[in-house]
Amino acid sequence: MITTNFWRNPFVLEEMTPEDKYFYLYLLTNSQSTPTGSYKITKKQIAFDLGYSIEEVNSSIERFTNHHKIIRYNSETRELAFNNWEDNNLSKPEKPDIDHLFPEEDEAISMIFEAQLEIGNS
Repeated sequence: MITTNFWRNPFVLEEMTPEDKYFYLYLLTNSQSTPTGSYKITKKQIAFDLGYSIEEVNSSIERFTNHHKIIRYNSETRELAFNNWEDNNLSKPEKPDIDHLFPEEDEAISMIFEAQLEIGNS
């Protein structure tokens, strides 16, 4: 899941061009993406989905592999994997900040959230 924090991430803000941000969001959200951060996808599919040429896809993959060091792509198996996926994407859920919207239901919301955490940790 992409959160609004994506746009405040210093790496995204300072290191990425608009084209990088577009490509990165695509890699995170395309129809082949998985919760594990590793999936098969062809360069032709990426080009079709983004409206890029194969050369632009190759350039973007090279940039994300060698410059940003975010992904690895195996051209033979057509597998893409994010580096350090678990460090950035397998965090504990945060309690939604909706208490101010339903103050009378604050305790019930807290109990439900705590129960979800306990289920997730068991």
